[in-house]
Amino acid sequence: MNRVVIVGAGQAGLSCAAKLRTEGFEGEISLIGNEADAPYQRPPLSKAYLLGNLAADRLLLRPLGWYEEQRVTLRTGVEVASLDRAGKRVTLSTGDTLAYDALVFATGAEARPLPDTLLRGRRGVHTIRDRADIEALRPELDAASNVLVIGGGYIGLEIAAVTRGLGNEVDLVEAAPVILGRVACRETALSIAALHEARGVRLHIGQGVASLSGQGRVTGAHLTDGTEIAADVVIAGIGAAPRTALADAAGLDISNGILVDACGRTSDPSIFAAGDCACYRLPDGDLRLESVGNAIDTGEVVARSILENGAGYTPKPWFWSDQFDLKLQIAGRAQPDDQVVVREAPGEAKSHWYYREGALVAIDALNAPRAYQVGRKLILEGLSPSPEVIADASRPIKDIFNATRAALPAI
Repeated sequence: MNRVVIVGAGQAGLSCAAKLRTEGFEGEISLIGNEADAPYQRPPLSKAYLLGNLAADRLLLRPLGWYEEQRVTLRTGVEVASLDRAGKRVTLSTGDTLAYDALVFATGAEARPLPDTLLRGRRGVHTIRDRADIEALRPELDAASNVLVIGGGYIGLEIAAVTRGLGNEVDLVEAAPVILGRVACRETALSIAALHEARGVRLHIGQGVASLSGQGRVTGAHLTDGTEIAADVVIAGIGAAPRTALADAAGLDISNGILVDACGRTSDPSIFAAGDCACYRLPDGDLRLESVGNAIDTGEVVARSILENGAGYTPKPWFWSDQFDLKLQIAGRAQPDDQVVVREAPGEAKSHWYYREGALVAIDALNAPRAYQVGRKLILEGLSPSPEVIADASRPIKDIFNATRAALPAI
């Protein structure tokens, strides 16, 4: 194993490259990115960076000198045009070719666009995924009065909070019956909806956008219930789709992402995938996660798999989102039918705990970092205090954790 080529210079690709070096790999590593920037953090884009509170160089995941020190050849602003699996070579958009012994797809995901029937070439309609998107949006927000956000997931709500904080009038449209419907329980969703409404965001839940108005540039929207909304800027946060086109063209198995086994290996034993683009086929079902933690974990799993030096992927989902002055932290994987236990103890703020067949499987914490930390540790260690214990606000959360651990049988 002498040459590793990583397609995608985001969190997962960089994580893989870094782990290869720390695990002792001495061969060539090429990291290929289609953006002009070196690998950078994406979560701050819709928050601190959009607000102008974070400089571009502070986004970088590693100092530029790191790549030379670690002998990682970073190529930015370059696409992989084609893949020759038989010859184990990729051809770049520059015409250069790179040979590989192991190839890693870390191509991430791309924002889902609004349908062309809504866009009709109008200016002022944006999606949020990379730094260039923010650079295009920021000057328009400075001149805008009315902002329409389409989508009530993490990104849409974060954008609504930021734009409202900038002084814009903000309407948010979500077609589902509740915001955060795919990622949080109803209790969490209602709490965040109430926060947005208290801060002046107008929520239109269970409604879609029937059409946008304006000639040349957007001026407003008509909702499916007939409501008319003024909008100088429209921002779509309607989810993301894994970038699989190159892998698909090369004949790799695709299923809600590039399909891989627990070691991150695709249907071609020399090709791997990590991060948002990878769908892991695990014993309890297929899993594709879009998060920083997952990108780091799967990048490292793939590095160890390339070196035949590690176990497979064990999902440890965790997420966070900033909504005005509220930090939502989530650990674990909840399902709609889980039992939800509300905990609101003195000095802890509110948290929601999910149980499935008596076992603790997830937690949502709303400005409750101690509850989140304890809940995440319990989930990672497979420990489950009873729902009645969690709901008991008289018991400090640290005491609950210690008592649950102490109750384990001696080995």
